[in-house]
Amino acid sequence: MNSNDDAVYAKVGRRLLPFLFLCYVVAYLDRVNVGFAKLQMQADLGFSDTVYGIGAGIFFLGYFLFEVPSNLLMTKAGARIWIARIMVTWGILSSAMMFADGAATFYLLRFLLGVAEAGFFPGIILYLTYWYPAQRRARVIALFMSAVAVAGIVGGPLSGWIMQALAGRAGLSGWQWLFLLEGLPSVLVGVWTLFYLDDGIRSAAWLTEQEKQLLERGIDAEARAKAPLSLGQVFRSGTVWLLALVYFCFVMGLYGVSFWLPQLIKNTGVKDVFDIGLLAAIPYLVAAVVMVLVARHSDRTGERRWHTAWSAFAGGAGLIVSTIYFDNTVVAMAALCVATAGILSTLPLFWSLPTALLTGTAAAAGIALINSIGNLAGFASPYLVGVIKDATKSTATGMYLLAASLIVGGALVLLRKKPAPPQARA
Repeated sequence: MNSNDDAVYAKVGRRLLPFLFLCYVVAYLDRVNVGFAKLQMQADLGFSDTVYGIGAGIFFLGYFLFEVPSNLLMTKAGARIWIARIMVTWGILSSAMMFADGAATFYLLRFLLGVAEAGFFPGIILYLTYWYPAQRRARVIALFMSAVAVAGIVGGPLSGWIMQALAGRAGLSGWQWLFLLEGLPSVLVGVWTLFYLDDGIRSAAWLTEQEKQLLERGIDAEARAKAPLSLGQVFRSGTVWLLALVYFCFVMGLYGVSFWLPQLIKNTGVKDVFDIGLLAAIPYLVAAVVMVLVARHSDRTGERRWHTAWSAFAGGAGLIVSTIYFDNTVVAMAALCVATAGILSTLPLFWSLPTALLTGTAAAAGIALINSIGNLAGFASPYLVGVIKDATKSTATGMYLLAASLIVGGALVLLRKKPAPPQARA
């Protein structure tokens, strides 16, 4: 890497990453704000924890069914139009969650929200492969995915404030205002996408011809170093399915935190919904810093597997400690900071693995397949924790299950053979 290359990639980063970051912040808010809405809507609509768990998780069934087709369609329609379409439709459906009046409508709207959002995350991961070669990708993906942490930092206090300050206004409950106000930004940013995003290097008017050629050389060199796979080979690849299983384990932990963090904080004795929102921001603030530092170190050393595994192990240990000391707010919060930082650090490190393996249409299908299989854990995780909580009247066993999943995922990463360097593969 030389200074001229670094300057060009820095220019690309300044143009793309803040905007994609904003897109993911509003996406993640709309996906997980149901965790805060639960604090009020569960009582208003008479939901059990099992009903809530099914509704929170059914999002991912719609997501699973339409993930691969959505990513393949993006390669045909272009990133600009397709990402804009996804954001506008999910923003409308997220706001429509305010009309949930029972279990049936809750399930239906959450399922449709998953259908609408299917393809966004793998689409962005695929889009980043259009611009960045593998050796630069972990840190870039970490910066993009730190939006998850920022959504937690912003979303916790914001969601708590909306639900507390607007409850009863215009005849709407606080949770209804929450869905309405946090869904509208996705529609606005989706429209903005049409005017801001470029489909790829060649269509970027803000790059000079020399800069375009430099970026294209990096992408072309990486593509030549990869063994091309057909779509059929992608679906038969043992490595792709192993990565899907690993991602399933990591997502089990991710959505355990995302959907249950407010409840875990409430279990420590904190009752005020705004205070819960403020405290919920702390683990995400820690994670926003840690995940970027870990990814930067991984890029610098070129090591992926152990960085990913140790992050997963830390996430599992943090969940276990937070559960053991559930009645001590300080200790539980410290453990939740470790858990959240560990879990979120696994994700950008993980995505550097399949994007270094796949190229072209195989990348679109493979990334979407891994993400869709992995995100089935988004259904399994809240559902299982909800069922276990209803059966035992405690979230402890559910948290132990999620911790075990993270530890298994870390161990599976270590089973994957270290890939040969590009020169050897070529």
